[in-house]
Amino acid sequence: MMARTDTYEFDFRAGDTLSRRQRIERLEWLARLLDTALVVPGTKFRFGADAIIGLVPGIGDMITTALSAWIVYEAHKLRVPRRLLVRMIANVAIDGMVGAVPLAGDVFDVMWRANQRNVRLLRQHLAGEGSHWPGT
Repeated sequence: MMARTDTYEFDFRAGDTLSRRQRIERLEWLARLLDTALVVPGTKFRFGADAIIGLVPGIGDMITTALSAWIVYEAHKLRVPRRLLVRMIANVAIDGMVGAVPLAGDVFDVMWRANQRNVRLLRQHLAGEGSHWPGT
């Protein structure tokens, strides 16, 4: 069992060997990295790697959209309902389409935070299903 910290060692083991809790912690780490890992000094303004990688023309938004899609894939592996997957996919699609607009899209990425939205939706679902979260 991993202790909750502000950092997370990414575990490259096969996904099926991870517990539900470890999967959620890994997704939270990725969402934080992409959406809010960095702060503008002297302010409370946070942004993440999504905004920085998205500045790379063409490929940047494809990379961050793929990482966002991986969060949805993990939710699928956790067997969330189809309606939740559709909502998560919509968040990623909005982020990907608007985020592709040069500069304005990067500002949108900072405000939209699709990855944190999706992890929050996933956590709310798991908490509401009466599972043994945060147990196994």
